[in-house]
Amino acid sequence: MSAMSKRVLIVDDNEDNRQILIDLLSANGFQVIEALTGADAVAIAQRETPDLVLMDIQLPGIDGHEATRRIKAIPALARTPVIAVTSYALAGDDRKARDAGCDAYITKPYSPRALLAQVREILDRAPAQR
Repeated sequence: MSAMSKRVLIVDDNEDNRQILIDLLSANGFQVIEALTGADAVAIAQRETPDLVLMDIQLPGIDGHEATRRIKAIPALARTPVIAVTSYALAGDDRKARDAGCDAYITKPYSPRALLAQVREILDRAPAQR
C-alpha cells in the first residue's frame, strides 16, 4: 500500500517538534493528523482510526504511556502501531514504552531518514485498518 493512503497521528505538545514531523511525513505522501495532549490523542485516534501513531511521552495531563495504553484498549485500535518518539533516553525507558504498548521507540534528536524508514517498516508489517 502506498504512503498516500496511510494516515499518521502525530502526538506532541511542542509545536516545533510537531511541525518537523508534519513536514517530513507530508513531504513523503502521508496524511497527517495532530494531537497536542494524551487525552486528545485518545479521542482523535478513536474518531480518525489512524494507520500509525507517533507518540511523544512527555505530554500535559496523561502522558504518552497512558495515552498508548488507552488507545490500545480500544478494540478497533488494538493493533494500530504506536511509535514512541521521545527525549527520554535513560536505561529502561524503552522497556517502559514497550510495556505501555508502543511497538517501537525513537529517541530525540532523531535522524529524519531513520524515523521515516521505521515508519515505513512498521506500516509494511501492520495489518490494514480498514
